Parts: sequence; C-alpha cells; structure tokens
Amino acid sequence: MIDIAIVIAVALGLLWAGQRALIYFPTSDVPAPAAVGLPQAESISFVTEDGLRLEGWFVPARVPPTCYTVIVFNGNGGHRGYRADLAGQLSARGLSVLLFDYRGYGGNPGLPSEEGLARDARAVLAYIGRRADVDLTRIVYYGESLGAAVAVRLALEFPPAGLILRSPFSSLTMMGQHHYPFLPVRWLLRDRYPSIARIARISSPLLVIVGEDDRIVPPADSAALYDAAPQPKRLVTIPGTDHNDDELAAGPRVIRAIVDFLSI
Repeated sequence: MIDIAIVIAVALGLLWAGQRALIYFPTSDVPAPAAVGLPQAESISFVTEDGLRLEGWFVPARVPPTCYTVIVFNGNGGHRGYRADLAGQLSARGLSVLLFDYRGYGGNPGLPSEEGLARDARAVLAYIGRRADVDLTRIVYYGESLGAAVAVRLALEFPPAGLILRSPFSSLTMMGQHHYPFLPVRWLLRDRYPSIARIARISSPLLVIVGEDDRIVPPADSAALYDAAPQPKRLVTIPGTDHNDDELAAGPRVIRAIVDFLSI
C-alpha cells in the first residue's frame, strides 16, 4: 500500500509540474499576412510590463470604417494566422482588427500562464490606445475559448465598448473536472481562469456565441457563464457546430451575430 501511495504521489507531482503542457498548445510557424489573405495587415510589436516583446498584425477596415477596433484574444492553440479568416471577414464589414500572439506563441518569447496572459492583454490594450487611427471609445474584445477568460479579466480592469465571448467556459477548474473526472483538479490546477467569479461585475454589453455540439466546452457551461452576467447581454447558439469547426471560427452566422451586436 505504501508503494502504491508513493507511485500516486509521484504521478500527481509530475502532473502538477507539467500541467501547463496540457493547457497551452502554442505553434510558432506564423506565415506572412499576405499568405493567409491579409495583404493589408500591418506587422506590429509591443512590450509587456515584464519586458517581453510580442508580435501581432493590425488589420485595417477594408470598407468605410465603423470606428470599431476588435482585439482578438486567441484560444489555447495555434497562432494568430489561424484567426486570419475572422479578421478578414470583420475587416470587410468595416471593423479594424488586431491579431496578436501571447507569450510563447507565434515565436514570441516567454512561457504562457494565467498571469502572463493577463500581462499580455494589458500590453496589447496599451498599444492599441497609442494608435492615432483607433477610437478609444469603440474598442471591442473578442475572446475565443481560453481567450474569453483573458478578455473577461481585462474587461474588469478596462471595460470595452463591447465584449464578445466565443465558446467561453465558466472556469478552467470546471473544464478540468469535465475532461479529467478521475483527477483532483481543484487541488492540482495552477491556472484557474475563474470567469464565473468575475462576469457579474462586467459593465460592458456582452455577446456570447456558443456551438450547439461543442465537445470541448459544454454549451451548458457557456450558458452558466452567460446566466451569471448582467444585462445588456445576448446569447447566440450556432446549430450543428463543434468547438473547432470553421463555421464557429468565422462562419457567416458568427459574423452576422457580431455585426448585429455592434449594430453596424
């Protein structure tokens, strides 16, 4: 019995030490903007409060602008090039878009963590606030999955004109319990992203977009986060879509929901 207890303790210790490799899945092979359909994108960079230089793209509106600028907070996988279609669709409807990569993603220095991504979010907002071509009263946060939790936290510190959450979860603890019910997730988890504890204090208009068949973030968990949020708010469910489907990433129903939400 003692031997079994030691094995379990060692296994849990290894899991605790290496858990971020199960949360964050960065890739570094970022293509040129033109290669992913964004020839008009401007390559930009900015520095975080702890001294990391991060890279991104500023995509200006392709039609008469609405004066809205959307900052996209990515999910836990890939790099900014994976969100090029979303940026192109929004740009075509008069929205400027800022795509960027967190620390450790897209060839950026550093390692991702909850506190690190919060610093990255503050830094990208500070950068966008220095641009003369951005209306500071019309900045919108668009958070995708884990990025929704990053956006919720930033919205508490710096409320945007609108907050859009695509496939958000109530907390990473809840996600861990859902996907690993056999593990003591509440004891092990270092990065918790407790959006459910924050969303009631959000003052910005809210749009939540959910995939009806999402197998990563259960729609019921997204709905629980939505229910905890104050008005004004809007929930849009996209039928027949899973977490990583193209339709949920940048399909016409998602784009229409965003356009309707911003009344443009």
